[in-house]
Amino acid sequence: MKSWIFLGIAIVAEVLATSALKASDGFTKLVPSVLVVGGYAIAFYFLALTLKAIPVGIAYAVWAGLGILLVALIGWLVFGQRLDLPAVIGMTLIVSGVLIISLLSKSSAH
Repeated sequence: MKSWIFLGIAIVAEVLATSALKASDGFTKLVPSVLVVGGYAIAFYFLALTLKAIPVGIAYAVWAGLGILLVALIGWLVFGQRLDLPAVIGMTLIVSGVLIISLLSKSSAH
């Protein structure tokens, strides 16, 4: 269970860092740029801890899937970026895959 919490922390840190990357305006704004570097450092540290118990393929699938969904959500809420129906369907399929892996796969550490 602790490994899944670490993965959750890694995902949140990565999503915040990626969102700050957009706000950094090509690393021309100091505060968002510092958030990018710090967020990615935290994300990779906790991902490394996660990989002690969860297989890399499973951890990365969950990381990427939830990261895509959360970054798209922040893009919509914070930056006013719109998603069309194919994008929503695609993200729904990604989240479905993450849930199947996390809840049903024997490859995953439960």
